[in-house]
Amino acid sequence: MGQVAAIVVAAGQGLRAGGKLPKQFRRIAGETLLEHALSAFAKAPGVDFVQPVIRKDDLVLVRTLTVGLNVLAPVSGGATRQASVRAGLEALSSRAPDIVLVHDAARPFASADLIARAIDAAKKTGAAIPALSVTDTVKRINDAGVIEATLDRNAIRLVQTPQAFAFPPLLEAHRRAVAQGRNDFTDDAAIAEWAGMTVSVFAGEPGNVKLTTPEDFARAEAIQSAALGDVRTGSGLDVHAFGPGDHVTLGGVRIPHSQMLTGHSDADVALHALTDAILGALADGDIGAHFPPSDPQWRGASSDRFLVFAVERVRARRGRIAHLDLTIVCEAPRIGEHRDRMRANIANLAGIGIERVGVKATTSEKLGFTGRGEGIAAYATATIRLPWD
Repeated sequence: MGQVAAIVVAAGQGLRAGGKLPKQFRRIAGETLLEHALSAFAKAPGVDFVQPVIRKDDLVLVRTLTVGLNVLAPVSGGATRQASVRAGLEALSSRAPDIVLVHDAARPFASADLIARAIDAAKKTGAAIPALSVTDTVKRINDAGVIEATLDRNAIRLVQTPQAFAFPPLLEAHRRAVAQGRNDFTDDAAIAEWAGMTVSVFAGEPGNVKLTTPEDFARAEAIQSAALGDVRTGSGLDVHAFGPGDHVTLGGVRIPHSQMLTGHSDADVALHALTDAILGALADGDIGAHFPPSDPQWRGASSDRFLVFAVERVRARRGRIAHLDLTIVCEAPRIGEHRDRMRANIANLAGIGIERVGVKATTSEKLGFTGRGEGIAAYATATIRLPWD
């Protein structure tokens, strides 16, 4: 059969999860739920297109998060999940895939095996959903909280996503539903059933959990942390001399000063030391090996690129950064008033919370080259977690 597309729905507000951002932008193991979900489908064999569906207000943020991911340009969703899925289907209509998978970004841990089973099920039956058997006893209660009946759990399933369908009939079902004023469907299987399609069931996964409440996030974080049991620590040191200028760049923050640091790039000793610390924790060489000063392409380069490179090396090994600690040694400029901006910038570059970044400053009591005001030194420590080989 022909091409397969995936729609990842992330257009809700997710207020029950707590925090200032919608839950699809909460981080688990260093990445947002949306990144986890999109990456699973972008990397899955057999998936040709991945269509994110988001809130219009989140467009800039999503574009930033999806840099480097093989996904289509995001489209804006609607007021309901049904409307958001339809927006994704309409966006894909010009590509006319044969199969479409519809997945919720709130389920960030869909495995490659689950995605493959979804594709196979759709090819065989035209409409299929992943489901889990119910192991607990199930009761039906009334509005007063009184039990009315004990249900046969053998005939009940807990439904997950991705739900998989032949594309043309699902798009037609969504269009019919809108035309007839039906906007109350909570999943695509319900729309397919209403439209007369026969929907089959295939095996879901217990790990394919939906994250909704703060407790869900805490459990997911604990599970992910337990899986990343190989804790590594690396250290980094960098020094740069002063030269003529009117500012220094430290931690990606421009700080007014009577001199500037000299070097092949922007001479940001803070980010250089952090880059080396992360690479050291990976046992993956140093900044000079990856960005040799003899290469003219790095002349004047922003050191943001070096730190992001090191962070991506961690992610490529399915790891996460647990903590970054930085000490800057200089007589001047004063660092204290710029500390939190540096922490926020480093956290953003590393894809971690600001509470996982420490920035300290000290003098060398007038001793050595830093004490004489000839330059600045920076010491960094990085703690990362990797999966056991």
